[in-house]
Amino acid sequence: MAVYLTDLGLVNALGAGQKAVSQALFASERALALCDWVPGRTTYTAPVTADLAPLPPELQALDCRNARLAATALEQISSTVELAVQRYGAHRVAVVAGTSTSGIAEGEAAIKALMQTGELPADYHYSQQEIGNLCALVSRLTGAAGPSYTLSTACSSSAHALGSAKRLLDAGLADAVIAGGADSLCRLTVNGFAALESVSPEPCQPFSVNRSGINIGEAAAFFLVTREPLLYDVALLGVGASSDAHHISAPDPTGAGAEAAIRAALASAGCEPYEVDYINLHGTGTPLNDAMESAVVARLFSHQPLCSSSKGQLGHTLGAAGATEAALCWLALTESCTPPHVWDNQPDPALPELYFAPRNSLLLPASPRVVLSNSFAFGGNNAAVLLGDARS
Repeated sequence: MAVYLTDLGLVNALGAGQKAVSQALFASERALALCDWVPGRTTYTAPVTADLAPLPPELQALDCRNARLAATALEQISSTVELAVQRYGAHRVAVVAGTSTSGIAEGEAAIKALMQTGELPADYHYSQQEIGNLCALVSRLTGAAGPSYTLSTACSSSAHALGSAKRLLDAGLADAVIAGGADSLCRLTVNGFAALESVSPEPCQPFSVNRSGINIGEAAAFFLVTREPLLYDVALLGVGASSDAHHISAPDPTGAGAEAAIRAALASAGCEPYEVDYINLHGTGTPLNDAMESAVVARLFSHQPLCSSSKGQLGHTLGAAGATEAALCWLALTESCTPPHVWDNQPDPALPELYFAPRNSLLLPASPRVVLSNSFAFGGNNAAVLLGDARS
């Protein structure tokens, strides 16, 4: 059964809010900035430069950049969430949030202060960096009093949050779900990926012959998911998940797990591969991921739908990536325009050929439209999300 992504709030390096992000996205803007956090080498990150919403005084124990990113996205859908609370009751509005960094940056700053002064900062609370704090924050900011939990499956976290939201609605455990995720930049993450030889010294180039790794970004995106369209009528058609457990960080080169997740999403939606009009690729710009994903897409989608990776514009937003890239698909459907593939236009001849979307590519108004968003995480933790027009 399809459910509806009836409203969307988002913030990332391209901007804050649907209008700002949409304008920058479809204009092919890159929001990558030089970063000096990795000793002895250059890399780029995609920081949010928009003003972030403050937390109220009673939530100061949870106050961190990750929380403010989430609060900024949630503020944009507050009136629709309030409508859902009034319509269904607070205990029928659930929360599922995905994250991987939580408030690690605040933990880094606190440890530095402890080493320098012998004391933790007075405004530091351990709860700022607890992975589970995001769902509590969302519930308290919105007044939702239904089931509330945080998922942390690395880069597929918030994609799985959308899957969990659909299951809660299908099972009758909630009438509305606030679902999405947030992740903030921190030195530990950037240096961790650098230690894996995964960060690019240049702006990332997904699927290019010149690709050399990722650029880490930060973002938040939250949907209100309901059984009926309260504001917008974009449908969450289906979700799929798999875990191939091939390697702690590298994807299975055969793409078996990724393919299983995509097939599960298609089956959940009652769709065939040829019905997919556009694919938002995971497309990290690493040699292994792009090789695996291009092979899977070429195998499954012989009709060559339009494809693009957003990571050349707003970086890899880790635990927020699944919801953020589903949000870009949501914008594609509401604007009838395909997100462009921003890169150096140098395809890798060793990879299967994909149809990368140029700027100003229209998402044809044939109904029902279907778009796919892929998220493939560490440990082979894969998610696929199908959005589109509701099917009769």
